[in-house]
Amino acid sequence: MRRGAADGREGLVHWQPLVTWHRLGKEEVVEVLEHRRSGSLVPPAAPSTAVTEDAERAARRTMRAQIARLEQQLADAFVTAFPMGGLEPVAGLPGQPRLLDLGELEQLRDELTERLRRARATISERAEAHAANRVLLERMLIEPGRYRFVRLSRADIGEPGCGAYEVRPRLGLIGMLMGWWQVKLSSGCPLPRGRRRSVRRP
Repeated sequence: MRRGAADGREGLVHWQPLVTWHRLGKEEVVEVLEHRRSGSLVPPAAPSTAVTEDAERAARRTMRAQIARLEQQLADAFVTAFPMGGLEPVAGLPGQPRLLDLGELEQLRDELTERLRRARATISERAEAHAANRVLLERMLIEPGRYRFVRLSRADIGEPGCGAYEVRPRLGLIGMLMGWWQVKLSSGCPLPRGRRRSVRRP
C-alpha cells in the first residue's frame, strides 16, 4: 500500500487512505484508520446502532441475573422466617405482564434489595429474641420460685406448636404458701369447633 504520493505540483501531497482488512468468517470488513486531505483529518464515524444494542442486551442480561439471585435469596428468607412467625406479604405489581426496560429493571432490583435487607433484619431480631427467651426458660427450670407465674409460649422460644411454659405452684394454694413452684407445659391449643347447623323453624 502506498501512504502518499506527489501529484506533480511542488509542496502539495495527497494522502491516500490507510486501510486494514479484518477477516470475520466469510465477510471482510474494511476499517478506515486515517485519511488526510489538505492537512485535515476526516472525523471518525459515529458508533453503529448494533454496538449500542449489544451493550444494552448485555446490561439487561446482567440485570436479570441480579434480579433472579435476589428473588432466590428472598425466597430463602421467607422459608427461614416461616417458623418464626413469617414475614409481611408484599402486594403484587399492578398492570399487565410486559417486557421491562433497563430503567424499570434497575428499579425492580433496588426494590428487591431493600426487601431482602428488611427481611434479614427481621429474622435477626426474632432470632435474638428467641435466644433470650430460651435463656429465660432455662433459668425458670432451675429456679422456678424466682419467676412466679412467668409464662413463655412455644412461639416465644422459636418452637412450633401452641403450648406454653408457665411457672405455677404445686397443689394450688398450699404450694403457694409452702413455696413449691414448678414449670408446667400446657398444650394451649384450641379445640376444633364444627360448624353449627342452622335450625329451620317451621
